[in-house]
Amino acid sequence: MSRTAIVTGCSRGIGAALVQQLIEKEHRVAGCSRTTAAMHELGTDPTFRSVDVRDGDAMVGWAKDLQEIGLIPDLVIANAGLLNPRQPFWELSAEEFDQVIDVNIKGVANTARAFLPSMIEKKSGTFVAFSSGWGRSTSPGVSAYCASKFAVEGLIGALAQELPAGVSAVSFSPGVVHTSMLARAFGEEEASLAVEPQQWASQAVEFLLSLGPAENGQSLSFQR
Repeated sequence: MSRTAIVTGCSRGIGAALVQQLIEKEHRVAGCSRTTAAMHELGTDPTFRSVDVRDGDAMVGWAKDLQEIGLIPDLVIANAGLLNPRQPFWELSAEEFDQVIDVNIKGVANTARAFLPSMIEKKSGTFVAFSSGWGRSTSPGVSAYCASKFAVEGLIGALAQELPAGVSAVSFSPGVVHTSMLARAFGEEEASLAVEPQQWASQAVEFLLSLGPAENGQSLSFQR
């Protein structure tokens, strides 16, 4: 059965791989990224639009434009995220810290505010917020990222209790995937040991599509 999915941060890495897999499986997909050129390559506006998840008004406007063309999501994947280079917290600038918080927490919140109303109105749909193993445990050098993902876990846990029957929200740890963000934080040699995004998505997309009310409020991890 064809589904309608929204993917944020879809210009590269996990997001791009998910969009590719969803399209190949003949689902209807819309996505956003800050990278304008990549969005033009994927499709036409408003289906694929250059939108910064940190901009709440822009996200709401995009959701309304999608709704006008009949695109109301069955699945929202809040994937857009930022991982700072490894360094002690006291060496991390306030600007770098704010960037991680704004993308990873406020971006998820803005995505939820944009798309949940239409899902609530139709009384169905699943909101998936990408978390991390570092949203459930900690490591040195990634304190801002840990803080942001712990916040995502808390946000989704509370949000899930507020949703009406038929609509669900989960936090989701994808595992370790070879992305440019991971390479930036840990170096290309170490990052290259992780699974490639295309391989990951080929297995993960059906798992994500299967999520529903039975999983509401859960903190899930994908096991390959």
